[in-house]
Amino acid sequence: MTTERWALGGDLSVARVGYGAMKLTGWPRGDRPDRETALAVLRRAVELGVNHIDTSHYYARDGVAANELIREALHPYPDDLVIVTKVGALVEGSDIALPASEKTGLTPDGLRRGVEANLRSLGVDRLDVVNLRMGDLDRGETSLAGPLETLLALREEGLIRHLGVSNVTAAEFAEAREIAPIACVQNLYNVASRDDDPLVDACARAGIAYVPFFPVGGFQPVTAERLDAVAARHGATVPQVALAWLLARSPNILLIPGTGSLSHLEENVAAAALKLSEDDLAGLG
Repeated sequence: MTTERWALGGDLSVARVGYGAMKLTGWPRGDRPDRETALAVLRRAVELGVNHIDTSHYYARDGVAANELIREALHPYPDDLVIVTKVGALVEGSDIALPASEKTGLTPDGLRRGVEANLRSLGVDRLDVVNLRMGDLDRGETSLAGPLETLLALREEGLIRHLGVSNVTAAEFAEAREIAPIACVQNLYNVASRDDDPLVDACARAGIAYVPFFPVGGFQPVTAERLDAVAARHGATVPQVALAWLLARSPNILLIPGTGSLSHLEENVAAAALKLSEDDLAGLG
């Protein structure tokens, strides 16, 4: 495990390779591991030095919930473990397809219920970081001011330590920073999807973490001959090269690759030690 770390929110020291818990539930679609394997993956992640876990109370399907798995596997939590969760426009098939003004997850009541659900299911009195996730179909059309102000009030109640934003445009990021201190941005970004290049750099200049979701492509894994060539030179896998590229891209990038496999978990964590050369990086564009 790399010793490279980032001070999330300025005071939470996390390793740059973390873990995303969504795949443990198969939410919103896809396979999931059996319960014992899911618990073993979480415990092994911590053993490998992972101390940044990304989750949400929305990550649940057919009675399997990510937060409950995390609590069963790791509670009482290690002192240095940072659990980042999210609320907002998340429910695929309902809220996520509605106009922002109609998303119940973005209303004051919906946001409070989301925060309280995360607190309850994780078994904590305060959430380390809560990301406000905006919608997919109407990005940039509705101000995030109201929802973020609601979360800021919940932070003032002592329920949240730090705030982040997810699925936001550059304009929304700028707007968010005028309302509250922002610890992180969580958006789609990987070696094959680089629309957020300017936002990654803006976050770096501001000392704010950028946390790419789908770091190896998600439901459409990244593939390219140039990735294969770099992987072959290093005796690595294509996902490891994709993760190593992100780590090399900017020091404020924190990774949360998800998996329900112990072997894939170890490969993901090992990517932190893969150092790409200037020629490798040039070949990847």
